[in-house]
Amino acid sequence: MTQLLIVTPDRANFTELSAEIEKQGAFASWAASGRQAMEMLAETAVDLVLTDETLGDMSGLEFIAQLVAINPMINCAAVSTLPPEAYHEASEGLGILMQLPPRPGAADGQRLLAQLNQILGLTAPTNK
Repeated sequence: MTQLLIVTPDRANFTELSAEIEKQGAFASWAASGRQAMEMLAETAVDLVLTDETLGDMSGLEFIAQLVAINPMINCAAVSTLPPEAYHEASEGLGILMQLPPRPGAADGQRLLAQLNQILGLTAPTNK
């Protein structure tokens, strides 16, 4: 079973996405802040960490930068309202799988899991 950690101070932002990933057989754990997420990740391995844009104690990109410094092989996705070029500049070198919109929906969850499953070797690559 695919394990995700969603880091957000507001679970409502991920209602549609979390329903979709659970429908596809993945399991989501939740953390309300970057600090809480770091504590959880010290004890439990996950396949993907998904962050909101702001976490209360830091930004999602700041959290991912700290996380990647500890575990460079972890898969991450982040909500960001930055335009694509600015996002690329801000996230360069962090190995983030996908930029997600605020309040990502079911289609975003499908794309995210498809990309993650390819990386984890659970499905064959597609020609998209």
